[in-house]
Amino acid sequence: MSIREAVSIDGTSIVYRVTGAPGARPLVLLHGWAQSLDCWGESVLDALAERYRVIAVDLRGHGYSGAPATGYDDSKVWAGDVAAVLESESIESGAVLLGWSYGGLVVCDYLAECGVDAVAAVVLVGAITSIGPGQKGGRVGSAMREAIPAAMSEDAGEAIRALGGFGSALTGQADGKGAQAQALFGESLSTRPRVRAALFARAIGHDDLLAGLDLPVLVLHGTSDTVVDVSAARHAVDLLPNATASYWEGCNHGPFVEDPERFVAEVSEFVDALG
Repeated sequence: MSIREAVSIDGTSIVYRVTGAPGARPLVLLHGWAQSLDCWGESVLDALAERYRVIAVDLRGHGYSGAPATGYDDSKVWAGDVAAVLESESIESGAVLLGWSYGGLVVCDYLAECGVDAVAAVVLVGAITSIGPGQKGGRVGSAMREAIPAAMSEDAGEAIRALGGFGSALTGQADGKGAQAQALFGESLSTRPRVRAALFARAIGHDDLLAGLDLPVLVLHGTSDTVVDVSAARHAVDLLPNATASYWEGCNHGPFVEDPERFVAEVSEFVDALG
């Protein structure tokens, strides 16, 4: 394992973790809102690293990456973050971009601004692909609606209550996930309130991108997702020319938390089929 740093187009430090064989196919993991590269869990990262060169990124404003005052509403900046990591790792082709939740939007930002030359395929997990009023690809669920705007508050009690309810959606009904649930809640709480707010202070639609995307895409989404409504996934599948859909019955917002073995198996089957 190696912790590394890339510098984005606006000078922001983007921190990421690399595991797996240097010559294996790059699998770039982009986490969701108010989380970090630790959200995936050690068992998932270790299992994927047996097959791929896993690059787990801390999005700007999260984890150990820099948290500048501006840039969170700019697709070019988000794309620049991903491009900086790929360039730092000398990746010019063959990468698989996997975006969970808000990470799916970041994947789309990158593809819209930088194209597909470096990318072989995309995996969208409980993901949004657009954001803003009326965007079908950004429709949120009940837990997210209930958490906003209190989850962005600088009042500790208000934010803790809101983020606690949001956090339970990440682990769903899975048994024995108490420690992981607490860790995920801690990541949300440690993300600066201004960053939590800034990520939602934008509007961008990527429907045209999806409709013209000539890449294999795995869309994996829980049917009981209360953070990103499953209709967002169905919308993406309807637009994408080459989509594989996997809807997990009864699963909430964190498929890799609720059933890590199944998650690794489905992602691996999809990536291995690329040849």
